[in-house]
Amino acid sequence: MAELAKEAGITVRTLRFYRERGLIPPPRREGRIAWYDDHHLARLRTIAALLERGHTLSGIADLAAAFDSGRDVGEVLGLGEPTEETPVRLTPEALADYFEGGEVTSENLAAALDLGYLATDGEEIIHISRRLLDVSSALVKEGVPLAAVLAAGREVRIHAEALAALFTALLRTHTTGGDIARLRPLAKSVVEAELSMALDRRLREDPSTADSPGDPAAEEPVGGH
Repeated sequence: MAELAKEAGITVRTLRFYRERGLIPPPRREGRIAWYDDHHLARLRTIAALLERGHTLSGIADLAAAFDSGRDVGEVLGLGEPTEETPVRLTPEALADYFEGGEVTSENLAAALDLGYLATDGEEIIHISRRLLDVSSALVKEGVPLAAVLAAGREVRIHAEALAALFTALLRTHTTGGDIARLRPLAKSVVEAELSMALDRRLREDPSTADSPGDPAAEEPVGGH
């Protein structure tokens, strides 16, 4: 413990406090000897970096708990890396820096892990898609809370799965198996074009009179019948 504290630039008392708060995992024990390793040192350096960025110890403890309970990269990638998305490796402090205003909370981290956007690999975090990470960060910088971005992502996932099922069924029914991957860009183009036109229609609406999705008033028959 003394060696680890010296390497991390903290006191043994502080290290004990971090252990008691669950900020670092317990050491590996061999009889009466407790062994710490590079994993513990990396976690201590992460804690120091997050403290410098204004995070509280309570918040860091929550982040550590969510981080430690997250799915590892092998579980998230499953059958392989995304064919068109580029995964991104980040340290926990780098992820916190990616978003403004302390948006990387334990709740948001847990939601992103649950969605499969994030995975853990040792002391690093893997974001499944550079494109999604950049878009999420841009939305947060525009004032959209990260929790709302993640909630929207969950809704989009439902619709995206339905669209993917529709097109894979279409292609499997009317093409040979080897053609499905080749025709994938055509399916994407249909979805992108329809989404673009739907956005055009929404943006042309008068915000003061447009009905929101699911608004009962929008579904009421004319004349009340």
